[in-house]
Amino acid sequence: MTKTEKPLAISAPEPRTLDLIFSDAARRVLHDKYEIVEADPDNIAGLGDAVLGKARYIIGQPPLSEETLARMTSLRCVLNVESNLINNMPYDILFQRGIHVVTTGQVFAEPVAEIGLGFALSLARGIVDADVAFREGNELWGGEGNASARLIAGSEIGIVGFGDLGKALRRVLSGFRAKVRVFDPWQPKSILEENNVEAASLEDVLTKSDFVFVVAAVTSENKGFLGAEAFASMRKGAAFILLSRADVVDFDALMAAVASGHVVAASDVYPEEPLPLDHPVRKLKGFIRSAHRAGALDSAFTKMGDMVLEDMDLMDRGLPPMRCKRAERETVSRMRSKGVKIN
Repeated sequence: MTKTEKPLAISAPEPRTLDLIFSDAARRVLHDKYEIVEADPDNIAGLGDAVLGKARYIIGQPPLSEETLARMTSLRCVLNVESNLINNMPYDILFQRGIHVVTTGQVFAEPVAEIGLGFALSLARGIVDADVAFREGNELWGGEGNASARLIAGSEIGIVGFGDLGKALRRVLSGFRAKVRVFDPWQPKSILEENNVEAASLEDVLTKSDFVFVVAAVTSENKGFLGAEAFASMRKGAAFILLSRADVVDFDALMAAVASGHVVAASDVYPEEPLPLDHPVRKLKGFIRSAHRAGALDSAFTKMGDMVLEDMDLMDRGLPPMRCKRAERETVSRMRSKGVKIN
C-alpha cells in the first residue's frame, strides 16, 4: 500500500446502513480515511480478488465461506454492527489467522436496561392498565386503583444472564435497595460479587424473585430452556420481563402462565418479528408489549459508528481493538441468536 492509498473497508452492514450508524461528521471521517466498497452481504465473493485481497476491514456481518476468507489476505477485523454474533462464518479460521471479530452490541445495554426498568415499574404499579382505564372513563381513584400494586424498592429481583445488558440493568436498579440474585453459568462468582449481586441457581432466581429479568443470549445450550415448569415455579403475581431474545423461552408456555393469572409479563421480543396481527399475545391481559424497540435509539446507533472508527484507528496503528467487544473462541460458535430483520 502506497503512502497515499487508503485502507479498504467492505461495507455490508445489513440490516443497518452506514447512514444509520454513522453521524454526518463520523461518516465524513470514515470516507476521508478509508476506501469504502459497498457490497451485497450475500455476495461478498463476487467482489473479486482485487477488492478482497486488499480489504482490511468488514463493517457488517455477511456470510463468509472458507474459500472467500482465504482470498482475503489483508483482513484484520470483522466489525459486527448487528449486535448478534451470527453463526455464518468460519470463526475457527478467523481466530487461527488472528483476525479480530468484534461486536458493537454493548451500545444497546443502557437503553434496553432503562426500558426494562420501565416495564417493571409499569407491571408493579399497573401504569398501563390505569392509563387505559382512565381513557375509557373506568378509572379507580386512590387506593381503590392499587389493589395489586407493589414496590420495587426492597423487593427481590432475579436476573438471568449477566453480560453487558445484565450489568447495565443492575446499575439502573441500584437505587431500589433490592436483593438481586443472578444466574449466569458463564460468569465467575467474583464478577457477580463485584457487581453487588448474589450468584444463584436458576431455581433460586425463579422461585425467590418478585421480578425476573431475562437478558441471556440464545446459545446452543439454552434455547427454549424457560418453559412451563419454570413459570409454574415462580411466585404467584411475580413479573417476568424478557429483554434479550424470545428463543430462550417457550413463548406459548409464557402466554399460558400469564393467561392463568400466575404471573404478569412484559416483552420487547417475539418468536416471529414483525408479529402477525392475529397473534394471541396482542390481546393478552397482564402482558405489556413492545415492538423490539428497546435499544433502537438514534443515539445508540450512531455510537456504533464512533466505536467502529475508534477501533479501526487503533488497528491501523498496529494495536488491538479496545472499544468494541471481542468475540471469544470458546463461546462464539455456541451463539444461536437470530439476526434482526427490523431496525
